[in-house]
Amino acid sequence: MGIGTGLAGRVEKELSELPRKTIPNSNAEIPVINSAATALSAPANPKNSRKKLRRRSKKTAVSPVQRLFNTCKEVFANGEPGIVPSPENIERLRAVLDEIKPEDVGVNPQMPYFRAKAGGRTPIVTYLHIYECEKFSMGIFCLPPSGVIPLHNHPGMTVFSKLLFGTMHIKSYDWVIDAPHPSEDTRLAKVKVNSDFVAPCDSSILYPADGGNMHCFTAQTACAVLDVLGPPYNDPAGRHCTYYFDYPFCHFKVEGIEVVGGEEREGYAWLKEREEKPEDLTVVAMMYSGPAIKDE
Repeated sequence: MGIGTGLAGRVEKELSELPRKTIPNSNAEIPVINSAATALSAPANPKNSRKKLRRRSKKTAVSPVQRLFNTCKEVFANGEPGIVPSPENIERLRAVLDEIKPEDVGVNPQMPYFRAKAGGRTPIVTYLHIYECEKFSMGIFCLPPSGVIPLHNHPGMTVFSKLLFGTMHIKSYDWVIDAPHPSEDTRLAKVKVNSDFVAPCDSSILYPADGGNMHCFTAQTACAVLDVLGPPYNDPAGRHCTYYFDYPFCHFKVEGIEVVGGEEREGYAWLKEREEKPEDLTVVAMMYSGPAIKDE
């Protein structure tokens, strides 16, 4: 999905440390075992030993969202616009993302972001900003029923999207390379995906020039989507979000287009750049309140 900071603004949040249990202070002296007699008089307490082990394991445990963050830092460490991570790193990040559950990032369908709006108003989309640097960003899009993120692009980006819950219709396109076009702002594209996705399902990946770089999302039910973008949008660097109108193939007649007629035409569309952000799209940035991450 990946429209993150381009619409919601750069939401900054200090990420607090994960809560840790502290060991209560004790005034009791610690016995020094220096003889067999002393050892016999102060036997080890197996119950206390088990508690110490549990405390130690809690301190070293890594939360799922922290694991995702750590993996993103490594996968995108040398990333640049248009540069796709290696197949090994793609699968590595996908595997971590596939394991993420709604509770791992602190979202659930009962939250106010997912309530249906009365009166026929266009549903508001909420963006929960988790993290962003020049290499990658992490965030969650919260869509109430009928919520839509219109057709948009991801220039030079590799985007991972994980549907955390709900049913989402996704339609995506890739450009038809070197095809004639009716105008400078209108190009021919081929449909990559046009299906409903129901959570839980595998994460989807789109690439700078493949995999459905232009896509739109329509929530059939309340939906939450966890997005990872590498690199994120950056207006000064020319990576801004462009929105499109899509028209049926028969809408324009262009000479030199070698596409067979009939049903195959349904797999193509003309995408025309929109001069401005869609008027009916409202994205509100809210603070992420799930488990904190540490950037060490």
